[in-house]
Amino acid sequence: MARIGIGILGGGYMGKAHAVAMSSVGAIFDTALKPRLEMVCATSAESAERYRAAYGFERGTDDWRALVEDPKVEAVVIATPQETHREIAEAAFALGKPVFCEKPLGASIKDSAAMVAAAEAAGVVNMVGFNYIRTPASQFARQLIAEGAIGKITWFRGEHTEDFYADPAAPATWRTTGMANGTMGDLAPHMINAALALMGPISRVMGTHETVHRSRPGGEVSNDDHAQLMCRFGNGAMGQMYFSRVATGRKMGYAYEITGTKGAIRFDQEDQNALWLYRMEGPEATRGFTKILTGPAHPDYAPFCQGPGHGTGYQDQIIIEAKDFLTAIASGAPLWPTFRDGHEVNRVIAATLASARDEAWKDLADY
Repeated sequence: MARIGIGILGGGYMGKAHAVAMSSVGAIFDTALKPRLEMVCATSAESAERYRAAYGFERGTDDWRALVEDPKVEAVVIATPQETHREIAEAAFALGKPVFCEKPLGASIKDSAAMVAAAEAAGVVNMVGFNYIRTPASQFARQLIAEGAIGKITWFRGEHTEDFYADPAAPATWRTTGMANGTMGDLAPHMINAALALMGPISRVMGTHETVHRSRPGGEVSNDDHAQLMCRFGNGAMGQMYFSRVATGRKMGYAYEITGTKGAIRFDQEDQNALWLYRMEGPEATRGFTKILTGPAHPDYAPFCQGPGHGTGYQDQIIIEAKDFLTAIASGAPLWPTFRDGHEVNRVIAATLASARDEAWKDLADY
């Protein structure tokens, strides 16, 4: 049995999710490489020891360089704030170690471009964490589109809407400071990634953003609460997207609608085990959207459960990511989404922010 030592930087919400995923992925997917939780890094020695004991790591540290440089750490998972991503990734690549980095890929387009260059120069496996697009339902939607099941795509609408800052009395935190932590830096990357995965490259954008609650208990807000963009895809289709952390009533509003010449698709993450499919065929009286419940016939579902309609959850998306990362390492071949795919998301964000500033359409070729 081939084992691989995993080092995870960050032991909080996402660090825990990745630790749980690495602990279970070998059994669920019977991966060729079986992860060993070698080391976890946190901001203090006390936190590192707490995470080590809770998650089952061999060792803990408060020095990220010690983790990256340790010979028993053979692959690195970055689950730290985005301003730290570039330095950590570059150090790991310099040692020839595969890297999985949570989104967004760096705190700026300059960072993500440098991270892509470092990854490709090193020639080692690299992957960025966009977990929502890995649900069996969304993977099936990609298959349907690729097979031409709904014809030529003409329109896309996507949103990532939540309400964790809908209450103006919610206190200011690190999330309310700096554009990298605002809605365009936090929520928008997920839906932009989905649009690119489902529709292909974006050629032009027109966007705007604003801060709804400019002041909160504890401080001023220096980033955006919601944003929207119109776009033109490389295949000629029109599109629009909306992102919000103040969308009252929305808890996990990662949703999209895709219209084609022969049908349409709808999906909403709040009902993540269902996909709605319309086919323009048969008598008009019987046409309508069909609700498809995911099951073993859909991608990456069967390893979790043998019963259709029983469903997968958030943690399962992270386990699927871990499977893809380990598969890429074992084969030596890149698997989507790579750092270059993450950089493409950052290019769309940079163009959208420039469009909002200049109140004009922006071509992605310029970013």
